[in-house]
Amino acid sequence: MSYLIIDGSQGEGGGQVLRTALTLSILTQQNIELINIRAGRKKAGLLRQHLTCVLAAQEICGATTEGVELGSTRILFSPGQVKSGDYHYAIGTAGSTVLVCQTILPVLALAKENSTITFEGGTHNGMSPSLSFLEQSFLPVLKSMGVNCVVNTTKLGFYPAGGGKWQINIEPTQKLSPIHLSEAGSHFAQSSENCSLTALVSLLPDAIGQREIATAKNILNWPDAVSQVQKVVTPGPGNSFQLSIKSKTHCSVFEMVGELGVSAERVAKRAAGCVNKFIHAQAAVEEHLADQLLLPIALAGSGSFTTTQLSLHTKTNIDVIKQVLGIEIQVEQINDVLWKVYLEK
Repeated sequence: MSYLIIDGSQGEGGGQVLRTALTLSILTQQNIELINIRAGRKKAGLLRQHLTCVLAAQEICGATTEGVELGSTRILFSPGQVKSGDYHYAIGTAGSTVLVCQTILPVLALAKENSTITFEGGTHNGMSPSLSFLEQSFLPVLKSMGVNCVVNTTKLGFYPAGGGKWQINIEPTQKLSPIHLSEAGSHFAQSSENCSLTALVSLLPDAIGQREIATAKNILNWPDAVSQVQKVVTPGPGNSFQLSIKSKTHCSVFEMVGELGVSAERVAKRAAGCVNKFIHAQAAVEEHLADQLLLPIALAGSGSFTTTQLSLHTKTNIDVIKQVLGIEIQVEQINDVLWKVYLEK
């Protein structure tokens, strides 16, 4: 049996190589051998979150595997046929449930029948796309490509307690439709109707969220933008501050998770700084959504968007897609702060 060898130490050397490789392995029915898994991280190998990604990928297609255990830096993965259905995955830590979802969502989005997946673990940990980002930014774009998903949240889970629980219902499509996102987000940021500020607060004073909102409104000159402090119930204390700009095609979400010892004003300044960078670039897509859109565009066969400077994470994702699918997503620098990412038929 032949295996395509994928080096997990390439580029940013993190879990993205693993997740993208697993997704594409199933969709192309290509056996893969992943080596040097997460070699670029302080603690290499499969952590519980990454192990759950592999186990989820294995279950939805009945894959044959080798080396799948905590701490493993090498695995073999031989995919079988995809099975739609009801699945349940519990990480057991505050690890990102959204990243586990990211691994299997593209596969089930192209399956023959509907699927429902329940996740338990972290939803907002500051180190990965949050459930808020998934629901507000990524899934609406995916819907425009032909896949309708509905999220039902039981409870959120902040780091380090975790304990979140949510469910996603996936209505698949036979083929993803291409998307082209080029209209500058700065155009929509000029109207308060398109801008909003939300502070999620759990087991912490409401004043934290109020200070975040006041600071960001002042920095961004959004005095009339809709804002709210939303109290949520989670197993442990937490705070997520989110700034959103809604365009005709999608919502750009900029999020900072509060940390112990970091003031509310500092959290707000960081989030507002990301918004100002995005507005200045006149990009259509912010950097995290840019990373998430690569795989759907590759699977659609074409697509394009403008964005800010590509992260190493995104560049690595492009390289893995090229290795497995044999297609090259092009990157063109338009000016000092704006890039175009595209795939032509």
